[in-house]
Amino acid sequence: MDKTVDARGLTCPQPVIKTKEAMKGMSQGTLTILVDNEIAVQNVVKLGNYSGLRSESRKLSENEYQILFHMENGELHEDDTVSQDECIPDSRKKGLVVVLSSDQMGTGSEELGRILMKGFVYALTQLEELPETILLYNGGAWLSTEGSQSLEDLKTLEAQGVEILTCGTCLNFYGISEKLKVGSVTNMYEITEKMAGARSVLRP
Repeated sequence: MDKTVDARGLTCPQPVIKTKEAMKGMSQGTLTILVDNEIAVQNVVKLGNYSGLRSESRKLSENEYQILFHMENGELHEDDTVSQDECIPDSRKKGLVVVLSSDQMGTGSEELGRILMKGFVYALTQLEELPETILLYNGGAWLSTEGSQSLEDLKTLEAQGVEILTCGTCLNFYGISEKLKVGSVTNMYEITEKMAGARSVLRP
């Protein structure tokens, strides 16, 4: 029998606890969990992995994510516990916006500039405090599309809750709208709003 858990608006460990409760005694069918942020997705998927369950996750809208557990004799037992320690911490620094307006860093050699930009985006993944938002426009739009050497690093950041926004006008201008592989499309009003409301803006 299929079940749905609506854990939107709940902070960890509540989405995990509600998922655990729904799993009990459920040995067949599909369990659907709805959450409203990437951190919750990671925490719920972590629970499923611990239980040996096959899972799928996808972003439905700006603040809605869906996780599917395919139950095949994989229900949890009564003695399984969930604690705050199972929560992945939110390490984003509120108000920190990173602006990437090119796929290169600095001026001079284009080849060196791309190498430096790749290193910069990777370095973002290693910060103790991650940015809250990354804005990509003009040449920076290439970084979030198919074939980008920074794509996996951007996906890593998104998986930790970092908002990745790429200018739609820029994607259209370069003819790469269909190649966007991480984050979502934005517009100049939102870009302006994000930068104006930022506590600090980091530009490589």
